[in-house]
Amino acid sequence: MSQQLNYKIQGEGHTIVLIHGLFGNLDNLGLLARDLVLDHQVLSVDLRNHGQSFHSQTHDYASMAKDIVELLSNLGIKTYTLVGHSMGGKVAMQVANLSRQNTSALIVLDMAPVQYHQRRHDDVFAGLFAVLDHKPASRKEAMAILEQHIDTDGVRQFLSKSLYKEGQHMTWRFNVHSLYQNYLNILAWETQASNTVPTLFIKGANSDYLTREYQPQIQAQYPIAKAHVIANTGHWLHAEKPAEVLRVMRRFLSK
Repeated sequence: MSQQLNYKIQGEGHTIVLIHGLFGNLDNLGLLARDLVLDHQVLSVDLRNHGQSFHSQTHDYASMAKDIVELLSNLGIKTYTLVGHSMGGKVAMQVANLSRQNTSALIVLDMAPVQYHQRRHDDVFAGLFAVLDHKPASRKEAMAILEQHIDTDGVRQFLSKSLYKEGQHMTWRFNVHSLYQNYLNILAWETQASNTVPTLFIKGANSDYLTREYQPQIQAQYPIAKAHVIANTGHWLHAEKPAEVLRVMRRFLSK
């Protein structure tokens, strides 16, 4: 029997499903949820190997999308809008492909439907494994270990949201070993058949995850997709510029 994802559901109305990215959890899109919950039902999920969802040796888009489709079915939610950031954007695209009749709209935050080749997280994995190896007794100790491997304070702070105390030491809620072993699956993408679900790609202007070179692949897979660029922001656009992201999302959803 398959295991069910951990989730949080808030509000009433048409359901918007919020799907976080790599090393995240269901609170990552919380700034969006806080606004959307005023007039929607918002379902926030912990993907497998993240947050308080189950750990698995399998971590690929087919499996992650199936987890979400099963959760929606178990909750009796028939139609929904999907919103995904980064890795979660690819999960959202895969869900929209699996359940086209049920998906009323798809919003992808700073991610393209392509295979990436650049390894962006080797320093992160080095820091995560160092914490596992050293078994720090406190959050402060864990952060000092991370600092030896990860230069950017914002990245360290983001990762720290998944630290918790297990017995006498701090450890990670996400499954570091599985994510590391499946990293090429996370970079990967199998081209989807053309999908005419109303789709919006929102790009952080300073990010290189969603670039002009990917336009042919996007148009082949999402021929009616719209795109919007949020100025002066990077890959974490929903955290850096939540008001602008929400305004663009709401304008798209109201059409």
